[in-house]
Amino acid sequence: MDRFDEKILQDLTRFGRISNVELAERVGLSPSATLRRVQELERNGTIKGYRAVIDKHKLEIGFIAYVSIGLSDHSKSAQLAFEGHVQFAPEVTECHNITGDNEYLLRVETKDLLAYKRFHSEVLGECAQVNSITTMVVMDSPKDER
Repeated sequence: MDRFDEKILQDLTRFGRISNVELAERVGLSPSATLRRVQELERNGTIKGYRAVIDKHKLEIGFIAYVSIGLSDHSKSAQLAFEGHVQFAPEVTECHNITGDNEYLLRVETKDLLAYKRFHSEVLGECAQVNSITTMVVMDSPKDER
């Protein structure tokens, strides 16, 4: 990893759809050298993929919360059971195993508060491993680089 690779990663992070020619100009390499470097960063797993940033309002996502989950049992099997329980819940857009008072931090996105209440009771409330649920509602996101 040298300064050219670092610049490539920085520019692709900010401008994911940038053309190879424009990326090469920004980085200061030829297009062919830039393309080889990008392909190597993809091959070695440094670049895991590309994604679209979606306007949540266009999808009628009006409620976003971070939800801290405490488990009743701290065993590996309890963690795996919880992870399996939320794995396919479409409302859960992120699931992080964390340190501190609780085991998990979820990012949950729903249409509105009523939809979140349903998720809270029907998904989280029905998970045998869940001991505590703390919801932090997102009021605004002045910086969001996900």
